Amino acid sequence: MSSRPAPLIPPRLRALLVRVPLLVPFVRFVRKSSSKDSNLLTGLVVATLIIGVLDAEVSAYWFSPSLLILVTLIGGLQLRLRSLAVLLCAVAVSLAYMGPIREIHSVGPGLLITMGFTAVLAWLMARTRGKLGVQGLRGDAMLLELRDRLKRQSELPPLPKDWGAKVVLKQAGGSSFGGDFVVSMREGDQVEVALVDVSGKGVDAGTRALMLSGTFGGLLGSVGDFLAACNSYLHRQLGDEGFVTAVHLVLDLSTGEYKITSAGHPPVVKFDAGSGTWRVSTAKGVVLGVVPDLHCEADSGVLRKGDALMLFTDGLIEQPGRDIDAGLDRLLGEAERLFPEHYRDRARQLVHAMSSGHNDDCALVLIWRP
Repeated sequence: MSSRPAPLIPPRLRALLVRVPLLVPFVRFVRKSSSKDSNLLTGLVVATLIIGVLDAEVSAYWFSPSLLILVTLIGGLQLRLRSLAVLLCAVAVSLAYMGPIREIHSVGPGLLITMGFTAVLAWLMARTRGKLGVQGLRGDAMLLELRDRLKRQSELPPLPKDWGAKVVLKQAGGSSFGGDFVVSMREGDQVEVALVDVSGKGVDAGTRALMLSGTFGGLLGSVGDFLAACNSYLHRQLGDEGFVTAVHLVLDLSTGEYKITSAGHPPVVKFDAGSGTWRVSTAKGVVLGVVPDLHCEADSGVLRKGDALMLFTDGLIEQPGRDIDAGLDRLLGEAERLFPEHYRDRARQLVHAMSSGHNDDCALVLIWRP
């Protein structure tokens, strides 16, 4: 007597597939999805069902239900929200087949709770990526690219050998983003530098700082009155953009002549090598975006051999419970202690000395003439 050929699908796996009414709509859904998303979804669903069968039929030791946690996390990182919903249904079916349906105790309350938290986490990740309209970890890569671009933009252009410059940025909480940024450009012997402070600190102010850095960078060197153009742009914006302060420096490298304009920003200070003292600039103006027409009182002068200019944000001089004038006096005292020697090496030390004990964005631009 001839024996029957072995079935292509094992009876137990066939019984599982019969119990899954999800398969028919799953196939229809996959056909409508993008190829990359559908291929990954198909692979994860198949892996989920195979894990469930092998756990119940072969060995719960080698094919632990905890493998489904890894599958769920991969789905949360890579799948679209609708595809993730299909995968979570498959995970639920596989867990049911492992435990309650077959009366096998490989699925305990602890694992179910863990799977629940993992599913919620995966759902939140997929929903966030869905709002951004990106796949996988592309959203994080975009933020890294923006951060690197902001850092490159904050670098001053190369200066002649008889000039020196240093930029120090320290963001609140050790974040890669903050509300302080620098834009600069050089055309011939003329250098323009703008130090901008957006209200807020850390990541909360970082998004607006990223947007404004591109706008202000495009205006720098393209308009006659930089701060007035920035003020007009901010005044046209709808909604509450918060306060934005800025200081603008125009420096002639051939003569050392400079002009400073400020909009609600802490004053620039100049080191006079002749007298060995720091002088506070008289430039002042209204915070950007408050009034339609901005009028600033400019300050000008000449940088001679040994002189230096220091631009900074209020994070260096403002602390809770302390007067801003006291903070400025402390900054000048620290500057006298650390400078005028080794400007480049001591600039970061000055920022750390002034920012210790409080959590705020800090920025310092130092330009000197050796």
